Amino acid sequence: MASPPPLFYSGSQFHRNRNTNSNNPTSFSSISCSHFPSSFYSISSCYRAGHNWNFIAFSVVKNIWKCQSLKAQSMSMTQGNVSSPTVMINVDDKPDHLVVLVHGIMGSPSDWTYFEAELKRQLGKNFLIYASSCNTYTKTFTGVDGAGKRLADEVMQVVKNTESLRKISFLAHSLGGLIARYAVAVLYSPNVSSDQPDDIADLASTSSKTSSIAGLDAINFITLATPHLGVRGNKQLPFLMGFSFLEKLAAPIAPVFTGQTGSQLFLTDGKPEKPPLLLQMTSDCDEGKFISALGTFRCRILYANVAYDHMVGWRTASIRRETELMKPPSQSLDGYQHVVNLEYCPPVLSESSDFHPEAAKAKEAAQNEPTTQNTVEYHEIMEEEMIDGLQRLGWTKVDISFHSALWPFFAHNNINVKNEWLHNAGAGVVAHVADTIKQQENQQDSSPYILLGS
Repeated sequence: MASPPPLFYSGSQFHRNRNTNSNNPTSFSSISCSHFPSSFYSISSCYRAGHNWNFIAFSVVKNIWKCQSLKAQSMSMTQGNVSSPTVMINVDDKPDHLVVLVHGIMGSPSDWTYFEAELKRQLGKNFLIYASSCNTYTKTFTGVDGAGKRLADEVMQVVKNTESLRKISFLAHSLGGLIARYAVAVLYSPNVSSDQPDDIADLASTSSKTSSIAGLDAINFITLATPHLGVRGNKQLPFLMGFSFLEKLAAPIAPVFTGQTGSQLFLTDGKPEKPPLLLQMTSDCDEGKFISALGTFRCRILYANVAYDHMVGWRTASIRRETELMKPPSQSLDGYQHVVNLEYCPPVLSESSDFHPEAAKAKEAAQNEPTTQNTVEYHEIMEEEMIDGLQRLGWTKVDISFHSALWPFFAHNNINVKNEWLHNAGAGVVAHVADTIKQQENQQDSSPYILLGS
């Protein structure tokens, strides 16, 4: 089946290449997620000329591969002084790219049934699509840290059992995004021969070249409606309708129903003098190298519902300040229903997140004697610190609006099509994610391929 036209990016705008013939095999375009502060998505083109390929050479190389278990070999062949073009041929029909799907609170692998099937159909055999099963249902109540460690163990087991893997990506929904962020810090392996960059603006580019996640090349880290800034604060948990007295009551009650996870989401976990876990996860600290681990990925993408999500607000899902929220476009992007806006936010040079004495005092007041004033004050301090920490890396932010859907109030489950019949309004989001992964894969230069030419 013909693949859809490539996606093109210009600044914060999203454009579709209308002049590309999807049936023309002579050219393709691809996108690259840049890690550098001054870079946006770059567009590159690759052309394959009509040369005759040397199939005899390919057969010889394939036999050598089988006998000696070679993973990759480069061959450059010339005739006279003219170099021949090359083509990449996958000589090992085994998956080399692991995509880990992480469900949200009270979820299970079945939440990904539709999404998983679409990814397998669109991405092909080179991808191993794996839906995590280690944190099902009430196991998500044991805390982001506990669930993250279990996920890390599960991923390592998959990697050990699949020797052909070379690359890894994460796709997570809701709370699963926080669990995945913790897990990648556990799985993070820095290159011991490389020093940590002095300039945080070089963090992502340096980490992606020198470090790995679970021993694999880290490609995409994608979250769907994840509360990266927690759920405390006005409209961060929309079903409370922004009423301060309800938010005041929700914080102490949440742990009763959702355990340690509830305390962490409301930023009230731990002793007053200790920073909450979600704040720790916006820096490199004793708990883990969280920012360095995220910086290892070539792309970091946030999908956020602009409205109708009763679980996770737009601000926390897209890592934005209230003043940064603009009225979203009403029209969907061409070919992707309900995907209304895409913006690349380059890294911002800032201090790492900090838990200063004023924050500790505000946390203690919010824990022991919560009032509308002190809980708002505490959250404002924490939110600004978390944003400062996370914006040290570049993020692509994709806004989703289900305002025209038949059941818009199902937005939180529509975004990952949790149920194919109830939540199929999110099919356009699924298609956008699949195309993004596919085109990023086309961009990679290193993979288990042999280069052949004549």
